[in-house]
Amino acid sequence: MQCDADLLERIRSLLNAHERLSLGHPELRAAAVAVAVAEAGHGADLPDMPRHADWSGDAALVLTRRSNRLRNHAGQWALPGGRIDAGETPEQAALRELSEEVGLTLGASSVIGRLDDFVTRSGYVMTPVVVWAGAARAMSPNPDEVASIHRIPVRELMREDAPMLEHLDEHEHPVLRMPIGDDWIAAPTAAILYQFREVCIAGRCTRVAHFEQPKFAWK
Repeated sequence: MQCDADLLERIRSLLNAHERLSLGHPELRAAAVAVAVAEAGHGADLPDMPRHADWSGDAALVLTRRSNRLRNHAGQWALPGGRIDAGETPEQAALRELSEEVGLTLGASSVIGRLDDFVTRSGYVMTPVVVWAGAARAMSPNPDEVASIHRIPVRELMREDAPMLEHLDEHEHPVLRMPIGDDWIAAPTAAILYQFREVCIAGRCTRVAHFEQPKFAWK
């Protein structure tokens, strides 16, 4: 799947047609994450797998591994993002966090649209903002927050074994995970990745707000 103008227009059209789910919870903290579509480059950053030269030109999403020094969610997979400051829109917060965490500065024109809100077990209403990052050649991790930056090819999200659903007796809904390389990513990040796949690539109105998160992500 090439990272080109055709893909950009496809994502824009499908997001415009998507009836977005907005979840208002004034007692919870508001956060935004950037779902940044970028070129995969000359190697895909898949965990526990060698880099492959044949990803060049493909579309990818920018993900991070959070620093082990962080108090919350240390070492976990994440989309660049954080709390929405007073007076900010989710779009402004997502772009600011993208710049602060991975050094990728994009203008307001890069914003394509929003996916559904997702309420996290850690007390946030998370708004995913889809942005077009293009080549995104100059990225560097903020060592205070990010251990590493990864470009996960969009085609990896389309695997037949995704999503992975685990039904637990104590939860009404299954825990959702997305397989990436020989590893996996858990909700809430996995839920956003799955909805991006469904809405922005497959053109299906798939909801994800009901999926459960593993207990390690609750804090």
